Amino acid sequence: MQEKKDSLFVCGGCNAKIGAGVLSGLLKSLPKTFYPGLLVGFDSSDDAAVIKMSEDLAIIQTLDFFPPMVTNPYIFGQVAATNALSDVYAMGGEPVCALNIVCYPEEGIDGGYSALEKILLGGTEKIKEAGAALAGGHSIHDPKPKYGLSVMGKIHPEKIWKNDTPQEGDVLFLTKKLGVGIITTAYSVGEVPEEAFDEAVKSMTTLNKYAAEILRNFDIHSCTDVTGFALIGHLSEMVTGNFTAVLNSKEIPFIKEAYKAANEFLLTAGGQRNRNFAAGKVLFNIKDFAMEEILFDPQTSGGLLFAVSKREAEKIKDEFKKRNLPLWQIGEIHKREEAAIKIN
Repeated sequence: MQEKKDSLFVCGGCNAKIGAGVLSGLLKSLPKTFYPGLLVGFDSSDDAAVIKMSEDLAIIQTLDFFPPMVTNPYIFGQVAATNALSDVYAMGGEPVCALNIVCYPEEGIDGGYSALEKILLGGTEKIKEAGAALAGGHSIHDPKPKYGLSVMGKIHPEKIWKNDTPQEGDVLFLTKKLGVGIITTAYSVGEVPEEAFDEAVKSMTTLNKYAAEILRNFDIHSCTDVTGFALIGHLSEMVTGNFTAVLNSKEIPFIKEAYKAANEFLLTAGGQRNRNFAAGKVLFNIKDFAMEEILFDPQTSGGLLFAVSKREAEKIKDEFKKRNLPLWQIGEIHKREEAAIKIN
């Protein structure tokens, strides 16, 4: 539930990301850098950097921060921290420590800093739940509040999950429903019920820790988390130029009210940027505008999207069911066809 005291101005979440097309162009202009232990850099647009420290230890480094997507400062802190920690889980690792990243108005909010205290409390509780340590941070004055984390994690160098290494015949799974971007935007202008907003908050504040703990026991071919570039954007990074992802639209999970809102043209700017970037990459074999918008919807603290063999898929489904964790089988990886992604 939102609250009025110390309320934040809603303007962000992962919907505030610079568009994938613009970002890709900027990164191409940067000079190449080299470090002998760098196993994963930004060349593959992966979720985090990975640096090999020894034969059995690699460090995962990532950071994520954004302006609020909810008015409640405590919830905002929880969501931002959950989102930042997710990149470590998406690489197959475990968080070790985190540093706060804080931007806050010099004059405070409502004349004080109690909202910031609530933001930090929400974030700290999620760091603690992740089993990591809060080791410090950095803060600056900024007219618009922003919060997030720089996170360090650990992983064995030979057990890294990359975002672009699926295999032909793999099954695709998703661990959270889509539509939180549409829901939070529509809720901020009073167009969806509180029950839908609460469902979105529950999703955004659920650590991907629990799904990752199961997946580490299996041979995961490729994994990423679904955030600001939406399911379509992150899936296009997974298949690159070698494969086609074929999705079953009837199996894609979403918050019910998000579909209704999309049909009423309650859309996000980030969703339209994602749609533009994906032009020519997606073949829709369905006529369903609302579903298209959900597939392009920027997710804040979204679920894990992963590819595994059909044999492993059945075992994974059993384990998720045993632990009462959500999991949806949404498609398969095929050899390259006319489009990178097909929606049936």
